[in-house]
Amino acid sequence: MTPRAKASGPSLFAAAGLDKDTPRPLADKLRPRKLDEVVGQDHLLGPDGALTRMLATRSLGSLVFWGPPGTGKTTVARLLAQETDLYFEQISAIFTGVADLKKVFEEARRRREELGQGTLLFVDEVHRFNRAQQDSFLPVMEDGTIVLVGATTENPSFELNAALLSRARVLVFRPLDAAAIEKLLTRAEALEGKPLPLDAQAREALTGMADGDGRASLTLAEEIWRAARPEEVFSAAKLQEIVQRRAPIYDKAQDGHYNLISALHKSVRGSDPDAALYYFCRMLDAGEPPLYLCRRIVRMAIEDVGLADPQALVIANAAKETYDFLGSPEGELAIAQALIYVATAPKSNAGYKAYGAAMAVAKQAGSLLPPKHILNAPTNLMKSEGYGRGYAYDHDTAEGFSGQNYFPDEMPRQQFYNPPERGFEREIRKRLDYWARLRKERGGE
Repeated sequence: MTPRAKASGPSLFAAAGLDKDTPRPLADKLRPRKLDEVVGQDHLLGPDGALTRMLATRSLGSLVFWGPPGTGKTTVARLLAQETDLYFEQISAIFTGVADLKKVFEEARRRREELGQGTLLFVDEVHRFNRAQQDSFLPVMEDGTIVLVGATTENPSFELNAALLSRARVLVFRPLDAAAIEKLLTRAEALEGKPLPLDAQAREALTGMADGDGRASLTLAEEIWRAARPEEVFSAAKLQEIVQRRAPIYDKAQDGHYNLISALHKSVRGSDPDAALYYFCRMLDAGEPPLYLCRRIVRMAIEDVGLADPQALVIANAAKETYDFLGSPEGELAIAQALIYVATAPKSNAGYKAYGAAMAVAKQAGSLLPPKHILNAPTNLMKSEGYGRGYAYDHDTAEGFSGQNYFPDEMPRQQFYNPPERGFEREIRKRLDYWARLRKERGGE
């Protein structure tokens, strides 16, 4: 039996009141009919690709396709069903409830028992199913009623149940690179029988606007052909004016957000101000609140610069005050300058590590009393108990340093803070070494 998608109600064109002769979208006309026509996913479909190896046995296990929009997830699922003689059933998690799933499972079971044909169930936006809905797949996956192929734009590790993930293999679909987008545009020109009316810079700009999304590149190409007058060739500036600029793939609450903030933080930690500015601007351009980015820069100043350059925190906080005072867009420049300062500052996490180490000891050691010589004695009873006895006032010494022990008597001396020989902490290191020598000479060790 030829694999096919189950019909369900009128087509989108009919629902819109358009007749069957309405031209199909370019992306639909160019949809691959064979797996070797899919572009940009050679790591899956190349000679040694993961899917190629699976198809060598003409059998599939359940899969989760993870990747951004327009990378071929739906097309590949449909072609996999075709290659393995499975019935192709497509649903969307957005419009499907538990009752709908039961009907799909019952039909798949009937198809297997009566016709001897398995079902590849393609679930778009599978991460939108709740835990109970995801769990409902487990029995029919285990008994072979369906081969599940779920598609998601979100990290499956966070969005899908562990039980479902343990029964499926996750395959990553990559954004289409410039060569793959160019291949699609060339196919479109061949199909339409005319070149895109773009100069070289505009064509390169179009590739960037597609943002790794093959479907978007073809949609943009259609817009360009519709807008162009005879013999007109668009420049990059004119192209942007005509098609506007496609919004970056970025969700402030999901993977795009976390990926870019991670890249920003690590670029600062790695002392690369140019890369840091790039990710900073990408996030701003995608609508990230500037004050969120400012808060992150304050954290970087504390966590990754610390006392190697105490001014980093001052400047990061000043950027926040400047943004509050100036507002947008001028205030973003102050945040960008703080970002550059923190990225180019000497780096040290000594304070960060010292805090963590001290907190661990504080939790483990219990409620030890400080040594009595550093406790105040406001009452006669406390004086009689030795509170304050033997305390040396540091300012009375020539060096301003007494060398006394300040840790509890039951605890050996600890060293949590170990500044490196970088930036201002080089000076702090000298002071600590000097005080350590004095402490040893005066028996405070």
